Amino acid sequence: MKLEDLRIVFMGTPEFAVASLAALVNAGCNIVGVVTAPDKPAGRGLQLTYSAVKKYAKEKNLHILQPEKLKSESFLNELKALRADVQVVVAFRMLPELVWNMPPMGTINVHASLLPQYRGAAPINWAIINGEKETGITTFKLQHEIDTGNILLQQKVAIEENETAGTLHDKLKTVGAALIVETIKGLVTGNVKEINQLEVQNSKSEILHHAPKIFTDTCKIDFLKTVEEVNNLIRGLSPYPGAFCPLNNKTLKIYQCKKEIIQHNLTIGTYQSDGKTFLKFACSNGFIYVLDIQLEGKKRMLIEDFLRGYKLN
Repeated sequence: MKLEDLRIVFMGTPEFAVASLAALVNAGCNIVGVVTAPDKPAGRGLQLTYSAVKKYAKEKNLHILQPEKLKSESFLNELKALRADVQVVVAFRMLPELVWNMPPMGTINVHASLLPQYRGAAPINWAIINGEKETGITTFKLQHEIDTGNILLQQKVAIEENETAGTLHDKLKTVGAALIVETIKGLVTGNVKEINQLEVQNSKSEILHHAPKIFTDTCKIDFLKTVEEVNNLIRGLSPYPGAFCPLNNKTLKIYQCKKEIIQHNLTIGTYQSDGKTFLKFACSNGFIYVLDIQLEGKKRMLIEDFLRGYKLN
């Protein structure tokens, strides 16, 4: 079978998925259908808004499906009629077996971690929060348990010292796009072999880290922790949803900071400032200097701009 003869259904919703869809299109793949989220009302006028994937698919005149329910008979019939050889899923909702098991070559997922590490909804965030120095992209076959299917290909990516979830997201988006094209080409030629995740796990004997959904409690800064841990949390939640702490009875989100490891006698969690150039919070082994912040009810700004217009208690 030639690459252009392989019938592919693509499933995805956010900007992260667009890069992979575009890469497949640019590689000459035959995208017979694109499944994405239904249009949603947004903004003050509550106008219906397309997903990023739908916007791209419309530009390329691709066939679009937007099911409310993935188990609905009408959607399943429409999906079956596309006669896909394989499905590709990038940043989409969980699929029922009726969907992922439909094509003869299965369904391939692009996941932003080196599986079996960081299975779950927020692998980019948790890799940084946990202080990892390396992550990557995995393409794998979907099966019953989430993110546990056989690995096809992997690509490692370094996590830089000042990396944020936002910058790492953009790096992995590009790497993932290239890797899914390589995976599809390998499936066509027979050069890609499936690897059971249990084999990888047993060969490395590593403690598995998970990547659950980020909740509000995850984002609250605990200054009893070390400077390194607080810095990792801030980086891992920047720019969204943002790590936060209280400041004068309001919520302060911190998007960027710098570390100072030093002994001190201040009460943990209290702050110091010259009122002009710096604002720092005491941690267990030093200080976190906040650089890019947003106070509740205010716009996001650099610390110098914030201090010019705000009087600290």
